[in-house]
This record gives sequence, C-alpha cells and structure tokens, in this order.
Amino acid sequence: MKDVDPSSPLYVVTSDTGVTLCGGCRAAGQCRMGLVKETLRDDGVVFSELACPRKDEGGRNVAHGGWTAGILDELVGHTLLLRGEFAVTGTLTVVFRKPVPVEVPLIAESHVLRREGRRVFVSAEIKLAETGTVLASAEAVMVRRPEDHFDRHDKWLAAELSAPSE
Repeated sequence: MKDVDPSSPLYVVTSDTGVTLCGGCRAAGQCRMGLVKETLRDDGVVFSELACPRKDEGGRNVAHGGWTAGILDELVGHTLLLRGEFAVTGTLTVVFRKPVPVEVPLIAESHVLRREGRRVFVSAEIKLAETGTVLASAEAVMVRRPEDHFDRHDKWLAAELSAPSE
C-alpha cells in the first residue's frame, strides 16, 4: 500500500493495484466492496475493474441494490480523489438497468460532467466486462469541502450529542 501523510486533509491510502481505500478498507489493504483496480486516464475518465463479492448478494447470484448504489457512490467519489480533490456526495441518482451479477468481472467508467462553484457533477456506469452491457449508472453532485471538514464534523457531532433532547 502507498500511504500519504495522515494529517493531510486529503488522507488517501492506495492499494497496490491503485485503488483509493476508505477508512474501513485501509487495514485490509484492499477494497471490501470489490473494487480491484482504478486508473485516471489521460482523457479524464476513470476506468475501474470490479466484481460484486458474494457477501453482497441480494437475490440469487445478483448484487444487492444497496451494493450497486454504494459502489457507484465510491466510483463518483474516486473520480475526484484521483484528481487530488476532496468532495463529499451531495446527491446520488442511481439507475438500475439490469441485475448486477455476483463474482463476475465488471468494469466501470466515471467522469466529471461539469463544475459550478463548489459543486462537481459526475457520472458513472457499471458494465459487464465481457460484453460492455450497461448494468447500472449514476449521476452525482459532489460538493468540494474545505480542509477542516472532518474537524468541523467532529465539533458538530460532539455538540449535537451533548445537547439535551427535547
């Protein structure tokens, strides 16, 4: 794993295959959601290889819809992280086109559509690796955040939890 300064506001740990790892996946050294490899291409598109793990099966041999939405959220977020930009998901609209198979090679492509101030509009598609058939897609509004985002969140949560309930 490649590690960067944990005091940096953009604390990014990358697996040996180039996958940006969230806090929960850092200890494992790989994405627990099944993201295997990701690359920011010269044309600005992020190309990803993935597969839905059996543990996220919903119906027989198909991914749970929550996994599909969750991995699309990862993909749109990584589209900015791979550019060195820190943003959080403001909205995520998912279109489920076909059932996503479990443990079958998938590919995904994601890219920035446009920018408006702090808002960055991003799209992503998940496809069967073998045929290119689109299984699910998403559009997201990502909101760029300041460096003290997590510090501000910690303060807010501490105040919220210590406030008397009504």
